[in-house]
Amino acid sequence: MPADLAVIGLGHLGLPLAQAAVAAGIETVGYDSGPATDSPLTAAEIRRMSAAGFRVTTNPAELGRVRTAVICAPTQLGADRALDLGAVGAAGRTLAARLRPHTTVILESAAHPGVTEDYLRPILEEGSGLRAGRDFHLAYSPSRLDPGNRTHTIANTPKVIGGLTPACTESAHAFYARLTEKVVRARGLREAETVQLLETNYRHVNIALMNEMAVLCHDLGVDLWDVIRCAETKPYGFQAFRPGPGVGGHGVPLDPNYLPHTTRTPGHPLRMVGLAQEINGRMPQYVIQRCATLLNEHGKSARGARVLLLGVTYKPDLADQEGSPAGEIASRLLDLGALISYHDPYISGWRVRDQPVPRADSLYEAAANADLTILLQHHRTYDMQGLAVKAQLLLDTRGASPAGAAHRL
Repeated sequence: MPADLAVIGLGHLGLPLAQAAVAAGIETVGYDSGPATDSPLTAAEIRRMSAAGFRVTTNPAELGRVRTAVICAPTQLGADRALDLGAVGAAGRTLAARLRPHTTVILESAAHPGVTEDYLRPILEEGSGLRAGRDFHLAYSPSRLDPGNRTHTIANTPKVIGGLTPACTESAHAFYARLTEKVVRARGLREAETVQLLETNYRHVNIALMNEMAVLCHDLGVDLWDVIRCAETKPYGFQAFRPGPGVGGHGVPLDPNYLPHTTRTPGHPLRMVGLAQEINGRMPQYVIQRCATLLNEHGKSARGARVLLLGVTYKPDLADQEGSPAGEIASRLLDLGALISYHDPYISGWRVRDQPVPRADSLYEAAANADLTILLQHHRTYDMQGLAVKAQLLLDTRGASPAGAAHRL
């Protein structure tokens, strides 16, 4: 049966979008030819979607029978710090071979300014023989999905859209108006793409500031968490961000220095972004330094120390490990000769350097037996007061423990 919408890529962006579309009564089919990834939705949520008519297919022919196709393929920074658009290109080629006139194609994947027009558009046009803006609509909409956030959902978070032409913008507007309360029109494709760039870089730069403040405040003997608590009472000019052992998540900060030559700007206009990446990238090593110092102060060496890592996901109360600093911290502890184990209610098995890490079954018993316990992610199930009592040494990188109950970042 034909569907109104095809969501291409059923990962952290695609499945929640499909869920919102199904809830809005839109006949939706999901297509993904890549390997299965950890689902951002629960099994019960997926069952409810299926009961409401949602279908998953591996047959690309079904992409030629929809009015709207949204590409939600994953994009990540490669080793050269450039954005890997391979999955977007593959999705575009698959869709292009079946693309029909009057279809609206929207890209939601993270992208630098110019990707939709300079990269995706030629793929769609060459593969279909159709022309964007004349035969089919082409638009970009930055994802504002916040996994696990039940207050701000797709339905009540304003959606930004920008099209290749005004008609493309209006077509994308008509689609998203069925899903959300407010749709904001950007001037064009590049403006909409740059919204994603600004919002992601804003987060990373502000977290970097807090991470620098965390190091400074520790050296000064100042409780940064109390400083933040007080500062966020200011009703204007301040938004609270918090430090941590690193910055995880699917949103990747983009520095224009690593954009393709066709879209690179003269000079280096976003030096602060590069500096923020450098600062945030240093946090796992800073955590290791704090660990070694704490152990040393208590007459123990990192070599042979039993270290328990609590929470290895990038965000609390979710199983998503994308970009989590836990892997690097564990790897550095292994380099020091530490004996590591972990506990996470959402992760049943965890590997570092392709080797399984022992999972603690009894949380309090494991904390009592460990020479050092490190809170890397504060899941709701963790009683920090109780853990502070049981643990021999507790390093809290999230400021979740009561003041004086643990060593805080």
